[in-house]
Amino acid sequence: MKNGKPNPEAETETAENLKFTPARDGEQTIDADGEILDAELLDEDGEDADFAGFPGMDEGMMAQVQEMMGKLERVEVLEKENADLRFKLGRLAADFDGYRTRTGQDLESAEDRGTARAAEQLMPVYDDLDRALTMGSEDPAKLIPGVKAVQGRMLTIFSKLGLELTGQEGEHFDPQWHEALQVVTGDEDDRIVQVFQAGFRMGDRLVRPARVVVSRRG
Repeated sequence: MKNGKPNPEAETETAENLKFTPARDGEQTIDADGEILDAELLDEDGEDADFAGFPGMDEGMMAQVQEMMGKLERVEVLEKENADLRFKLGRLAADFDGYRTRTGQDLESAEDRGTARAAEQLMPVYDDLDRALTMGSEDPAKLIPGVKAVQGRMLTIFSKLGLELTGQEGEHFDPQWHEALQVVTGDEDDRIVQVFQAGFRMGDRLVRPARVVVSRRG
């Protein structure tokens, strides 16, 4: 101020002195507004000298960081996909357990129904045996015809169930269906001459082999 009046030249000189100039080591720099600046973050043109505020980072290092960030993002995506697959696998395993349980229950139910039907078919045979025993106790001569009648009815029921009798006297011996308990001398080879226990088959499946005596020419 000169003679009580503002001195424009002095103000201009003061403003120029307050302009930013790079600080020396260990010093601070004040801008025109009185703010302290960190001169190390600015280059000669007043621009940022480092990338994203990381001191000493060049373009190559920044590229590596970006590549690493991309890989991390990919890992997150893969982890999410893995979690989704595990969830789906868990649901699939639960569904399979439920299916296996239902299948087991259905199988047990089918077996129970099959057993009930077979028992229902055999109940009349039990009634015939009961009558045959009652008649045989009164007249033993009637017991044999009664038992033979029961046997015939039993074979009829087996036939309805798909069972076929095998291993009768005079039948050719077949090891697929018959079990030879003894071999005796006879007029021809491999002929059943006696049956100890009848066998049964269901189509091409053996249910029980016949236990027989087989002839062999001497």
